[in-house]
Amino acid sequence: MFNIDSSEFLLVAIVALVVIGPKDLPKAMRVVGYWVGKARGVSRQFRQGFDNMVREAELEEMEKRWAAENERIMREHAADAPPAPALDAPHAASEPAAHAAGGEQAGHQDQDHSDQPVMVEKPVVAPAPAEPAPHTPRPNEGAAS
Repeated sequence: MFNIDSSEFLLVAIVALVVIGPKDLPKAMRVVGYWVGKARGVSRQFRQGFDNMVREAELEEMEKRWAAENERIMREHAADAPPAPALDAPHAASEPAAHAAGGEQAGHQDQDHSDQPVMVEKPVVAPAPAEPAPHTPRPNEGAAS
């Protein structure tokens, strides 16, 4: 990191031992270790923030590319897609049967009946059958007297 050779490190350690003294050297090493740890924490936090910003920018770019590709695919295959089903599909399905049966609308085949209400049967919800509770013998029930 700082390109310190082992001989240079040994020289710094000897100077620190002479200047600080053997009595206060452990305390000085703890303080130096504390500040080195703080500096590493700040640099790690900065790096994580930078990585998060880069990741978010890449994600936005990927979303834009995905949206453009999706739009291109939808334009290419718009002609291939079947038409969307009409909202009154049940009414339209029952209409040919009414015409075939010779109902009252047989003469009006060209008219659009989408404004007329569609009659459906009301569903009936029946309660579920009650299941009998499993029989658990009592302690004195199976014993012979």
